[in-house]
Amino acid sequence: MLTAQTTHRSFSFYLLPSFSLQAFSCAVEVLRLANEAIGRNVYSWQVISEDGQPIMSSCRLAVSADSALRNERERTQKSNATSAAVICGGSAIPRPDRQLDAWLRECRIRRIPLISIGGGTIVVARAGLADGRRCAVHWEQLPLFCEQFPGIESTQTAFEHDGDLHTCSGGDAPFDMFLHLVERDHGSAIVNRICEKAIAYRTRSAGERQRLPLHSRVKLNHKAVMKVIGLMEASLDEPMPVDDLVALSGISRRQIERLFDRELGRSPNRYYMELRLERAQLLLVSTNLPVVEVAVACGFISPSHFSKVYREAYGCAPHQTRLAARADGRVDLMDPALLGLNCTELSQHRLSMTA
Repeated sequence: MLTAQTTHRSFSFYLLPSFSLQAFSCAVEVLRLANEAIGRNVYSWQVISEDGQPIMSSCRLAVSADSALRNERERTQKSNATSAAVICGGSAIPRPDRQLDAWLRECRIRRIPLISIGGGTIVVARAGLADGRRCAVHWEQLPLFCEQFPGIESTQTAFEHDGDLHTCSGGDAPFDMFLHLVERDHGSAIVNRICEKAIAYRTRSAGERQRLPLHSRVKLNHKAVMKVIGLMEASLDEPMPVDDLVALSGISRRQIERLFDRELGRSPNRYYMELRLERAQLLLVSTNLPVVEVAVACGFISPSHFSKVYREAYGCAPHQTRLAARADGRVDLMDPALLGLNCTELSQHRLSMTA
């Protein structure tokens, strides 16, 4: 566990291919601003890559590495080991890496805290270092994460602290998580000074939700409509009859339809279908699930009906969406055919396409 201290603390950031530059920058900037606010360098950091070469981020900007993983493993075995190992990813992570897994296990043996950001949490889970722990997982990755790692308590929170494991969903949430780590070391006054410098008006606490509240996302405040939409979002894999949704809303179907038309410009059935198709599109571009399984996961009993509705909505067939995502360099998140280690096994499409 990261406990309070006033001496120097070092962080080793292992950047995964296609990592989120936003998330990485948020974490490092907190450390930089902390040094500035305190008036001396109480934090330092270094960037680690597999081979010591620059790592390409998801936005196509590369970051130079200070060291290769093999060198960091040697350092971990000595007295000058890092204070914390940070695995920084994004929405995509590389193929399972035994050397990376071994380093993380060595860190755990030596009681070096592990910090994961975005897709980095999948790496930690794959290495068997998050079993029985509470982990923050990005809401887009959560359904598949839960399926592949049932022994982990995954949450839709911004970040979580569970003993010596600190997990973060990604985006700008690392800013908040690292603020909490700094607060443990140096108190709230330093955190307030950091926030002033960063023009950050509020910080999230561990356990706060990732996504905006439903009323903020859909710009509605009518309680009955909000309840129906919430039920829709919670049942995309097994759609409920609209009449059942209406019955739970407390008002008549005619009233609900009129409210949907006035506030959203579409019927409840149409809105429900759009939610299911959005989920289907996400699964197509981020997983290798067969199209028929995507259809079932989004409540379509007939693959042919799914393809027809999908084409009407997006102007292309489901398999064309997947091909376009691969051609664009996006990699697959979970491949059910490559789970021999009960872990995420990913293709290297992005690396080969950007080489």
